[in-house]
Amino acid sequence: MLTTPELLNYAKWVSIATLVFAAITVLGFILNWGIRFRLVGLTAFTGVLAGGILGLGLGLFTRTEIPGAVHYSRVFDDGAREIVIVVAPDITETQLEATLQQAAGDLLSPGRIGRPDQQLHIRARTILHPQSGVSQPLYLGEIKQSLAQQKGSNLEINLFSEAIAELEQIRS
Repeated sequence: MLTTPELLNYAKWVSIATLVFAAITVLGFILNWGIRFRLVGLTAFTGVLAGGILGLGLGLFTRTEIPGAVHYSRVFDDGAREIVIVVAPDITETQLEATLQQAAGDLLSPGRIGRPDQQLHIRARTILHPQSGVSQPLYLGEIKQSLAQQKGSNLEINLFSEAIAELEQIRS
């Protein structure tokens, strides 16, 4: 996924191309070239393209960074209310809480299916390998947020202390 600085950089370069095409178009009209009207279309198209990329760069991706959050991957999403993310097994309790808040901010969108009285339920897990060839999922915590509320409000965080203690025991 493109980031805001990348989109703004692309918008800058497409805008420069638009100005170059505009100069060539003016030159085409001065010299009475046969392709001058095609150049008008090309200039207009690149101008619209530059405006669209600039608009995407200014407002499409608004993402709040939660301090202390670590990388996570979404492994299950039913498109409605249930999401499962996976985190690294070396995560701490404070990092887990921040990561759950980050996931709630990132993954809640108006396009989610469900009634407004329902909640988005995000669970965090990690994968343990107790012995060779065996993988065991371990759910570390969950966060619930109302589908009707704005992002970042009305969060219910529940960390599974037994699972976190088991994880710390395995690490030590």
